Amino acid sequence: MPRAVTDAFIRVIQLLVLLGVVFLAGCTPKPPSKLGAPIEGWNHTRAAINWFMVNRNGGPNVGPYGGGGKQNCCVLLPVRWQPGLKVLVEWEKDPNVGASRYWKERMFSEAWHERMADHRAKYTHHSVWVEVAPYEQLGVVDVHFLPCNQIAVSAVAELPGMAKYPFKFPHKMEEPAACPNP
Repeated sequence: MPRAVTDAFIRVIQLLVLLGVVFLAGCTPKPPSKLGAPIEGWNHTRAAINWFMVNRNGGPNVGPYGGGGKQNCCVLLPVRWQPGLKVLVEWEKDPNVGASRYWKERMFSEAWHERMADHRAKYTHHSVWVEVAPYEQLGVVDVHFLPCNQIAVSAVAELPGMAKYPFKFPHKMEEPAACPNP
């Protein structure tokens, strides 16, 4: 084969390879605008949080003055925080946690089950839309349960207690004599 034909053939192949690379680079997917973030609860009250959900996605139960260490997956949030970003938090609260320790009925007897049914009837259910604190990088969704059924939510890539964490709540908070009207 003459050298001119070979050189032309090589140039055509090089051009096709270059075009293929350019077209494939255009096929790179956009980075996601939303990601799933794990859910964690922090309870600053003496009540037990039997269960909670963020945007209908379950979080772990949280004992009195407990939290952290347990995460459930996941709630979908924007990668970049936006002003006005809110989540729906729903929860069930046992205001008299540990009451069964003092019951005289034999555990799991019929009388005990009846008393437990009365106790469960006093659980309270709550639902509130909460603004998410600003974040630069999406991290764990931390739901803080505060006195008077107040809720605070962060989704920063920081741990509570760290300098850049948006909330500085004390670990234990007591209910005031009267809660403010919502």
